[in-house]
Amino acid sequence: MTAAPADILIIDDEAVIHDGCKLALCEHGHTVDAVFDGRNGIERLTQRHFDLVLLDLKLPDIDGMQLLEVIRREKPTVGVVVMTGFSSVSDAVRAIKLGAFDYLSKPFSDDELVLAVEKAVKTKRLAEENLALRKQLFAKFDFSSIVGEDPKMLRIFEEIRKAAPTDSIILIEGESGTGKELFAKAIHAHSQRSDKQFIVVDCSTFSPSLLESELFGHLKGSFTGATHDKPGIFEVADGGTLFLDEVANLTLDVQGKLLRVMETREYRPVGASLTRKTNIRIIAASNQNLKALVEQGKFRSDLFYRLSVLPIYIPPLRERRQDIPKLAYHFLRIFCREMGRRVQGFSDEALEALINHDWPGNVRQLKNVVERLVIMADDEVLGYHHLAENLRGRHGTIPVRVPETLKELRLIKKRIIADQYGRIEKAFLVKALAAAYGNISEAAAAVGMQRSNFSTMLKKHGLSPARSEPAGGTNEAR
Repeated sequence: MTAAPADILIIDDEAVIHDGCKLALCEHGHTVDAVFDGRNGIERLTQRHFDLVLLDLKLPDIDGMQLLEVIRREKPTVGVVVMTGFSSVSDAVRAIKLGAFDYLSKPFSDDELVLAVEKAVKTKRLAEENLALRKQLFAKFDFSSIVGEDPKMLRIFEEIRKAAPTDSIILIEGESGTGKELFAKAIHAHSQRSDKQFIVVDCSTFSPSLLESELFGHLKGSFTGATHDKPGIFEVADGGTLFLDEVANLTLDVQGKLLRVMETREYRPVGASLTRKTNIRIIAASNQNLKALVEQGKFRSDLFYRLSVLPIYIPPLRERRQDIPKLAYHFLRIFCREMGRRVQGFSDEALEALINHDWPGNVRQLKNVVERLVIMADDEVLGYHHLAENLRGRHGTIPVRVPETLKELRLIKKRIIADQYGRIEKAFLVKALAAAYGNISEAAAAVGMQRSNFSTMLKKHGLSPARSEPAGGTNEAR
């Protein structure tokens, strides 16, 4: 397959080389420029872009090897193929070590020239595509995509920045829904293995025998149903990163085999007599307290200490409440863009309720709630009444200190009633008015209240039909 057209610069003191190379390369669609010495070559490289340089090692003004060093230092993305009529093995080796892609001995044929050029151009562009993909992966799982400004989260980001480039084993602990897999992907993206595979294995979804086969592979006939050899993940993901989620679910037998892999980088497929080598980085995660499981005899202590070389604890959402508004708006923007909705944001009361909620499902639960709100809500601003319907029975709690006197107890009770009941009462009124399109009489009748009492309650909360009427409502309040 012919390489795409490239911009090529020839640096050689012979006109015949210029003419011959131009003729051969232009026939293949390449654009060719040429100079007779090193100084003009450097000047031309600073003036315009070139994909490849054909460089003579014997120039009248500058040694070709020195010029090669300058090009690799100043223009590292430009490929170089060196040419010389005084070929030697030592010159070739030195040129390649300095960064040349290939070496042509004069005289060379047109076919030799075209083949060397196109191989160099293809290799250069493949490297550029690989770099671009790595940058995309890095950007996708950069820490800026993990929303968090709480000091606890900032410390985690710093720990990961230091640990990711190493090959050390990392243990991520935290409750379900805290985003452990997202952090594992960010670690992989910032590692030296980012261009290799990132494979996730949920240890809670496999039976012990099936999990062992998935990890280590098996040979044909090693057990009933093994009709053919199957490579395991340690073979498939060689060179990459393995994320073992819910590692607490491993049996003690599989834990022992995993420990051997981590210590020796060797494993044995099910039914095999010989071990095989693997080069894989392991990131483990658990929503259970592994140290407590060790004390209970349910998790091997030696594996726990091997996994805990670099432990990272992801705090639950209730321990970093200041991140909740940023997360809520982050998910709101994502789902509005995906669904083509135009929701501007949350009311102050709704945002306060989000902050005060305990979120037992953590970030995953918050994300699901915001998605549901975007799907169901017709208003541009999401109020407390929208939220209350989506957190039914889970309105959160107001953190208070334990009272020391009866007077303090009554004050706290009064404050809780005013806050919780007051917001629910207001949401009740807004919903009733919205259903009646701002008609107070109809709203009062629908909820079983007298109009005067309904109006008094509206005034108490500073509400009016105009402020509560949904977009498009036209009924006049009476």
